Amino acid sequence: MEPINILLVDDQPAKLLSYEVILRELNENLIKAHSGREALEHLLKTEVAVILVDVCMPDQDGFELVSMIREHPRYQRTAVIFVSAVMMDEPHRLRGYEAGAVDYVSVPVVPEVLRAKVKVFAELFRKTRDLERLNAQLEQRVAERTAALEASAAALKSLNEQLEQRIEERTREREEALAQLFEAQKMDTIGQLTGGVAHDFNNLLMAALGSLNLVRKTVADERSVRLLDNAIQAAERGAALTQRLLAFARRQELKPQPTDLVRLVQSMESLLRRSIGPGVAIDNRLPAILPSVLVDANQFELALLNLFINARDAMPEGGVITLTAVAETLSAPRQGLKPGNYVAISVADTGCGMDEATVAKATQPFYTTKGPGKGTGLGLSMVYGLTAQSNGTLLIESRLGEGTCISMWIPVAEALEQVAAAPQPAAGAPAPQLEESRTILVVDDDALVMMGTAAMIEDLGHHPVEAMSGREALEILAGNSAIELVVTDHAMPGMTGAELTRLIRERWPDLPVVLASGYAEPPDLLGLENLPRLGKPFTQRDLEIAIASAFAEGVAG
Repeated sequence: MEPINILLVDDQPAKLLSYEVILRELNENLIKAHSGREALEHLLKTEVAVILVDVCMPDQDGFELVSMIREHPRYQRTAVIFVSAVMMDEPHRLRGYEAGAVDYVSVPVVPEVLRAKVKVFAELFRKTRDLERLNAQLEQRVAERTAALEASAAALKSLNEQLEQRIEERTREREEALAQLFEAQKMDTIGQLTGGVAHDFNNLLMAALGSLNLVRKTVADERSVRLLDNAIQAAERGAALTQRLLAFARRQELKPQPTDLVRLVQSMESLLRRSIGPGVAIDNRLPAILPSVLVDANQFELALLNLFINARDAMPEGGVITLTAVAETLSAPRQGLKPGNYVAISVADTGCGMDEATVAKATQPFYTTKGPGKGTGLGLSMVYGLTAQSNGTLLIESRLGEGTCISMWIPVAEALEQVAAAPQPAAGAPAPQLEESRTILVVDDDALVMMGTAAMIEDLGHHPVEAMSGREALEILAGNSAIELVVTDHAMPGMTGAELTRLIRERWPDLPVVLASGYAEPPDLLGLENLPRLGKPFTQRDLEIAIASAFAEGVAG
């Protein structure tokens, strides 16, 4: 146990020695002072637990010394025991207690009494000190625990904030994903609807155009010819409209090939200028060299023309159309695009612009802001369908009063993807001629289309045989060995044209087949990719070329 300091104050050395002898058994550290001044010096330098003071001292009595000691903050509660031989009456005792004494010892001193009293106050000091240390330690532990709890609370608050933020982000992502899914489902539904409508329109236009062209060849009256030409032109415009519908529905058969956009734009620049008129200027900022892109060049020309016409219509008072392009490499998916190399070609105008709601609907079919009779609402939907079907995307940036910028992102034609386009007959080239009349089976579930196709075949000098279904066609083929060619529709109930073709190849492998469809890209052509095809509505010349090609391939085979 660590000893404590006990200060003994008396002006007589003999008495100090006697106190030392009496208190030695306590094993405490005894400090002797012969005067009040010496006692104060010890107190300033040393922590003292108990002070033993003689009341009667010549220079300064014990009462004055204790009063000075109590003024020091450190010793306001230190135990002070007065030793006195004469001042033991009640007034002196009261004065001593008022000065700060805690006890009195009379002279002659009884050793056991002095030792017991000093021991009590020494133990009291020691326990008080231990208690203060424990309190200090407890306060420190409480402070540490409080700080730890505050840190934990702060960490928990931070975690809660992060969790709330993550929940908000996930909720927002989920809402965005649901909105995108809803939009994709809606666009897919609209695409299926428009694809089906386009198919039906193609059948109707097929019957109308075929009949009109045949009648046109037999009419000589100028007025009748003019009326027929008007009807044919209207039907052809309807066919162009169905092509836009199919482009939006992504059911249009595209022929992607490596295309130099700079040369393509240069070749159609005069057409673009004539289309927008003199009030709108074109600022062509295309670079001299761009990577070739994999796209159907004809459809891309139509898409670019649509964008220029839309830009012109957005600037009724005139303005500037700026054409730019840049090659971009995406290392991560963005805006629905896969990583890879792209060319972004942009058409920007200085027109009225669009608000966010209009931009969100801009690519929807039949949506237009041009007013009745001034637009079909299929221009941007066709462009959107082309870019999507070409594995690209369409981005629209617009602000009211500032103009619109529409960008077509088209994949770069990588070396492995550069497939040469199939040669197409020139616009003015004569159709190949067959030397003799042939017997041709026409299969179509639409009576009007079947009759029109048969009439065109007969006008070409061949002998048509008609069938309303695949099953009927097989029965005719089984009983008529004179059939030399089959021209069949694809979308028929019970048996599709592709299924009929496969059965024909199994039973009559040398019999050529031409597949016609109001859908630009029939869905089940596995193994029949090289089959001669006709897209409805087709002209008599298209039919003549397909028949000649089918027979030519049959001879070569």
